[in-house]
Amino acid sequence: MWRILNSMLPRRSALLLGLGFCANALAPSRAYASIRALEFHSLHTGERLSIEYWQNGAYAADALAAVDRVLRDHRTGEVHTMDVRLLDLLHALNLRLETPGPFQVISGYRSPQTNASLSAASSGVAPRSLHMQGMAIDIAIEGVSTEDIRRAALSLALGGVGYYPDPGFVHVDVGRVRQW
Repeated sequence: MWRILNSMLPRRSALLLGLGFCANALAPSRAYASIRALEFHSLHTGERLSIEYWQNGAYAADALAAVDRVLRDHRTGEVHTMDVRLLDLLHALNLRLETPGPFQVISGYRSPQTNASLSAASSGVAPRSLHMQGMAIDIAIEGVSTEDIRRAALSLALGGVGYYPDPGFVHVDVGRVRQW
């Protein structure tokens, strides 16, 4: 049974779940557990979520909606569907790092408005960031170095990996495989 530490959210459409099944083809074989769970701690809102998002061969609609809520744009409050391949990447990253700690979320989904504002203020923010499509997340894990997170993410070769040691986070996405 999964637990949500925030309010219950509306159910996701069956179409999205069907698309999620297709995304599994890219997930590493170790991620094919009968249960896939993730823990998040949003550093901007303080919200925490510990959830089983995959159970008995299927994505759990209520769990996906809860993840979307926690990974929302904390500046605007806008909620967006997160790509299930990103969740599978995070699950695989947890397995690779063998860490029980939650992902500390610096940035999950970003609305186009938020992204444009951040991009105008910093050359380090891509104008067409995958954050706007729910395909990227910036993370840290307490007790795990950003270098170790970076190394593990690169070894998975499931998407882009950005390394930001000074602010103390790693960007991972499910776009094309690349690094910076």
